[in-house]
Amino acid sequence: MSNSTARPPRYAATLVAACLAVMVAQVAYSLPGALNGTFQQSFTISGAELTWISAAFATTMVVFELTFGVLGDLFGRKRLLLGGVVLIVVGAALCASAHEVHLMWIGQAIAGIGAGALYPISLAMIAAVAPDAQARAKAIALWAGFLSLGAAVSPMMAAVLAEYGNWRWAFGVVIAAALISFVVSLGAQDSSSPDGRKLDVPGQVTLAVGLIALLWALTQGSEVGWGDTTIVVGFVVGVVCLVAFVVVELHSEVPLLHLDLFANRVFAISGITAVVGMFAFLGTCFSMSIWLGAVQHVSPLKIGVLFLVIQGPAFLLVPVVSRLIHSISPRWVLTSGFLLIAVAGFICSQFDVRTGAWTDFVLPMLLLGVGFAFTVASITAVAINTVPLRLAGMASATTNLLRDFGFALGPVLVAAVANSVANGEVRDGLDAAVAESGLGQAHAGAVVGIGEQGGAMALNSMPVIPVPTDPTRAPGPDNPMLHMPAAIGDLAFTSLGTGYSLAFLVCAVCAAASGILTLFGLFGSRPESEAAVDLGTDGLHEIADVAHDVGDVAVR
Repeated sequence: MSNSTARPPRYAATLVAACLAVMVAQVAYSLPGALNGTFQQSFTISGAELTWISAAFATTMVVFELTFGVLGDLFGRKRLLLGGVVLIVVGAALCASAHEVHLMWIGQAIAGIGAGALYPISLAMIAAVAPDAQARAKAIALWAGFLSLGAAVSPMMAAVLAEYGNWRWAFGVVIAAALISFVVSLGAQDSSSPDGRKLDVPGQVTLAVGLIALLWALTQGSEVGWGDTTIVVGFVVGVVCLVAFVVVELHSEVPLLHLDLFANRVFAISGITAVVGMFAFLGTCFSMSIWLGAVQHVSPLKIGVLFLVIQGPAFLLVPVVSRLIHSISPRWVLTSGFLLIAVAGFICSQFDVRTGAWTDFVLPMLLLGVGFAFTVASITAVAINTVPLRLAGMASATTNLLRDFGFALGPVLVAAVANSVANGEVRDGLDAAVAESGLGQAHAGAVVGIGEQGGAMALNSMPVIPVPTDPTRAPGPDNPMLHMPAAIGDLAFTSLGTGYSLAFLVCAVCAAASGILTLFGLFGSRPESEAAVDLGTDGLHEIADVAHDVGDVAVR
């Protein structure tokens, strides 16, 4: 073997370390998928508070993902990999020990920062040590396999532990896996690439503050009211900071996001559909999880099975789709995928929360998985094909960020829609339900207080009113808590069903709009170069993006 293709020192150790690290990140990312109902019942929280368990992880991951790539290039990737694993351990430990939801949010946010480091750094370390293009492609394929493995085992692992043990054990598994990853990573080969790299601090600050403020306002507005001063301030801060981010990036020598790419009409359309379409996909997944887990209180094991139904075609069809987009225009594959996602969302929107069973979701979740498989590679293919070959990697990375932003929006926006509708119906009908139930003053006051503070989700999760039957005496075996009256429970239950039915429909409309925009907006588009037609033009970014998205199927 020639020196040019000889494996460098610690090649195997680096490959193993990178694969384990990305699997740990994906397991942590995917964990809440089957557990939303369990979390809601454990903490007795509102809809917005439940949403933040998922959104905290995704938000911090998206906000810092690009900057971690730059930091690794500047200061060395190995230490950043080790730091990311440590953050996963800290975040998971906080979640495992949490007895109130605020600690869960903190833990998820810290773990999200760690995952934001592990995704780009683990991939960059593989690229740096691979002796040639063929070895790099094989190594990235293995990396992608471990990422998908993490996505596959995480929801089922969490569901099994919650069903037969305790949901906290799932975070213990994450901690154990992360500690193994840390030890293995000590033997990895360090690398860096500082030439031409520089931190974009103004861009990072404005992006972080803008996204966090915007997502916070969207999440909380459904409960405190969209006209509340704090919510209005949140929206203003978010918009001002994101506008400032655009201005900063247009004038930066080393921008986080290359906005000049959006001057290309076809790339701009693919970027819009990346955000809107992936919001529709993950919004449908999240709505299914909440509908079954937090509203109907279905076993987490059954929800885990549905995530496997989604992930199966998404994983198995990726090679088929890759061949398809070589044979026909990616535009047609992408449009078909979005329309399948739309059909899945529309079917779910027709379910009745009072009579529906978890098995009703099998068909739409299968369609959702197939639709997602069609869109994964196609979005990146369109993005790469529409720019000059020298910009293929930049276009791929930008598209990846936009997709991640769509994923982050999924839980936040659907919860905002559903909780707004459900809480509105509860506010309108609670007085009548309380009167129908014939509750005394103490019990009626407690119910109204829960409805005002926690909304429909909190009322739906409480089998009893937290006031003893005789409020003048201390609670005890002969003076138990009063059961929640059926009229009040039914009001909260059906209100949540109405809200999430609308959320499914919103996802369906967004997916359909993405399909229509793709079909007509990309009509007549031509690749910038013949080389760009081949998805192998930038194998590193393409395989990484496909693998990353296949893994996201099991998220939350």
